[in-house]
Amino acid sequence: MHEVDLHLHTTYSDGTLTPTELVDLCASKGLKVIAISDHDSTEGISEALDAAARHDIEIVKAIELSTDVPGSEIHMLGYFIDTDDLSFQDLLKIFRAGREDRGRKMVEKLNELGVDISWEQVERIADGASVGRPHVAQALVERGYVQYKKEAFDRYLGRNGLAYVERMRLEPEQAVQVLLDNGALPVMAHPLYYERKDIDKLKTTVSNLKEAGMVGLEVFYGEFSDDEVAMLEGIAKQYDLIPCGGSDYHASGNPGEAQPGTAGPPMSTVETLRKLKGIP
Repeated sequence: MHEVDLHLHTTYSDGTLTPTELVDLCASKGLKVIAISDHDSTEGISEALDAAARHDIEIVKAIELSTDVPGSEIHMLGYFIDTDDLSFQDLLKIFRAGREDRGRKMVEKLNELGVDISWEQVERIADGASVGRPHVAQALVERGYVQYKKEAFDRYLGRNGLAYVERMRLEPEQAVQVLLDNGALPVMAHPLYYERKDIDKLKTTVSNLKEAGMVGLEVFYGEFSDDEVAMLEGIAKQYDLIPCGGSDYHASGNPGEAQPGTAGPPMSTVETLRKLKGIP
């Protein structure tokens, strides 16, 4: 088990554990540093900090932003964010509104396909959190259309799914700049989700984002094989990027989901991030 996990989600975006439940779980697994990195939301961080005060565990304030590229998407993590930045919070509100609008349209498309779920059901599942595709996926699980959320994405909600709807997103370089303007440290999340086959294409993208101000690359990721981790370590070294990582835990119920602490960078990564941020 690792001491560091820099990619975790709570009920404030698309996780199914509250910040308190997640922190308690991470503490029970011996983690020392974790990042609460919800999608388009920092609202769970305060509760996580309160929960961490009962344990010997440090919370890194983080965020995960989705960005648009032709035919795919890139997710950008931001570490040590300033949660009091009002312009940043206003932008997050716009992103969350876009998620909700897309969710409504996806439910409409599913209904047109003969899939009997309702927006009220999705809102109940979200329970006040920023509504996203995983909440629609859970509605499909509840109604028995699929067994797991992953199946819902594969069949209906993913980019090539029958009910996919696009939403407003930044380009990757714009997301890097938004995070830099906030004072956060931008890191590319799960890079092989963007490109797994054409490594030269991946390297070109990484190089461009490094030039835009990105400081790290998610290397130690829950679903990556040892060979993939080694390859990404090489790319991070080639472009002088900080090797980051984490489980990307959502408590989703998908089979084989990586648990907190099963993937993550060494403590030296946290020390490097702190130094770059000017934190003692």
